[in-house]
Amino acid sequence: MVAVCGLGGLLLLFASARRLRRRRYGACALHGLSALVFFLAAAAIALLGLNLLTYDRLTREQLAVSARFAQAGELQYNATLTYPSGEVRGYVLRGDEWEIDARVLKWRGMASVLGFDSVYRLERLSGRYRDIDRERTAARTVYALHAPERVDVWTLLGTWHKYMPWADAFYGSATYLPMADGAAYEVSVSPTGLLARPLNDVARAAVAAWH
Repeated sequence: MVAVCGLGGLLLLFASARRLRRRRYGACALHGLSALVFFLAAAAIALLGLNLLTYDRLTREQLAVSARFAQAGELQYNATLTYPSGEVRGYVLRGDEWEIDARVLKWRGMASVLGFDSVYRLERLSGRYRDIDRERTAARTVYALHAPERVDVWTLLGTWHKYMPWADAFYGSATYLPMADGAAYEVSVSPTGLLARPLNDVARAAVAAWH
């Protein structure tokens, strides 16, 4: 699409130059403005494409991140996230449960024909308290897992969704489980959202007691 709009802009620009040489100023201005519209469209599509690159392709259930926890104090844990790429990040969470959430974008129609896959992006990691009174009053810890973007496909879909029929669905998904010293979990993502599973006996025992 970027190439098509760019090529259209160049053709109109050349046409505008020819009209200028022939001193057809009205036609020159019209073709020049049309070329500008095409170039702006190409730039907008390019920016949206760059923003989509911040999302990961989603064609089936796949690993999104692994999480390990080590208790650092009363209702405080050191959380280590390991991504499939090998990147490792550390956080300090307060509470007795952890929650992670993501954005999911699904496409249809022409977008699918052009090769747009469903995509997702992890957004936040937070600590939470099982006790509702503590959840209201105790210290909270929330971390962004992705830096904000100037051009955001998610925001545009929220504003202009009714004018974008190729966007099938866009929604948030979250999952949460208990924290425990030495517990390890994996978080998978599928077109239906996030799913967290315990990886070791400590995590399985914590989930069993939590239920």
